Amino acid sequence: MNKNIKVLYQIAQKQTRKIIGLMSGTSLDGLDIALCEISGSGENTDVKIIQFETIDYSEEIKIEIRKVFAQKNIDFQHLVLLNEWIGLLHAEMINESLKKWKVSSDEVDLIASHGQTVLHAPKFLHKQEKFPNATLQIGDGDHIAVKTGIITLSDFRQKHIAAGGEGAPLAVYGDYFLFGKKGENRIMLNMGGIANFTYLPATLNAEETFVTDSGPGNTLIDLFVKQYYPEKSYDKDAEIAKQGTVNKLLLQHLKDNDFFKKSFPKTIGQELFGANYVNTALEKSNIQNIPAPDLLATLTRFSAETIAEAIQYAVKNTSYKIEDFKIYMSGGGTNNPLLVSWLKELLPCQFYKSDDLGISSDAKEAVLFAVLANETVAGGDFNFGSQKIPSVTMGKISMPN
Repeated sequence: MNKNIKVLYQIAQKQTRKIIGLMSGTSLDGLDIALCEISGSGENTDVKIIQFETIDYSEEIKIEIRKVFAQKNIDFQHLVLLNEWIGLLHAEMINESLKKWKVSSDEVDLIASHGQTVLHAPKFLHKQEKFPNATLQIGDGDHIAVKTGIITLSDFRQKHIAAGGEGAPLAVYGDYFLFGKKGENRIMLNMGGIANFTYLPATLNAEETFVTDSGPGNTLIDLFVKQYYPEKSYDKDAEIAKQGTVNKLLLQHLKDNDFFKKSFPKTIGQELFGANYVNTALEKSNIQNIPAPDLLATLTRFSAETIAEAIQYAVKNTSYKIEDFKIYMSGGGTNNPLLVSWLKELLPCQFYKSDDLGISSDAKEAVLFAVLANETVAGGDFNFGSQKIPSVTMGKISMPN
């Protein structure tokens, strides 16, 4: 037996596994690194976060990624070079964190790397009949494995597409295994660049469970903050948006897109919700010059209303009432007080953070990828029924030697 396969076999048989989950989202803030101790699998999964770190991307890294991010026309050589470079950068960030935590690489069983998304192209968006759903995350797993000396699982989203999905969102697996609770209706709402939520009914019936994107979370807000205020990367505490007034005509045009009429589950990215999307809505509204605070207030309200309407729609044709649901928030949008206050205004639900369930709202996505890696190595069969939720055996395995 190949020695690496033997090691992987031994890891699969352990009572507990130490797995590093990595997440770098479309907001390009940086790399989330969560060192987790995971026991069990499936519905018996138990996770303890041992260490968590977010390492900010330097402006140089952001500039290099933006050259290809959500772009149709790019320098192909630059994309190829970035794939290796991001892998090496992420490996270096892991090694730095392990050193800081005084944890040896020998103590870590696996790395679960999401990679850096550069293009997300579901079929309904690219509209090319002969081509399937597609997505691309860069940051080569082999480079991470070799430089850290740790077996690495990466490129999780391809299996989801190969098995009939759109490659996103993937949160349903970890959300169902970690946060489903018999007798309590829950919405696990993640507000990153794009907002998504997992619908977890009190029955814990996997047939009723699903995950879907709802539309923009922070992506448009952050984009126009940077455009108006180059020295800022986001609207801290919604200080700018709070000074503005929502432009109702612009809001109406922002919400006028077929994406919001699509049935669940669905997925989207900045390929649709980018600067052109907002500029087109401004043209349709015949708005020549809009003060930055008004635009940011409107974009924040846009995120709030589309999230709320999606959650209301999810509950609409069920036997439950919207007020029966508890909403557990995670992601950067959780720190936007205006967005959160509007959600509370729009939805008659009880609101919490995922922290209240024992998982930091900042670390949650990185933890969920660690759970996916755990399922691939040590999980059993799990059937989500007829929903469009493919196999939980995901990720390509890279050996360190």
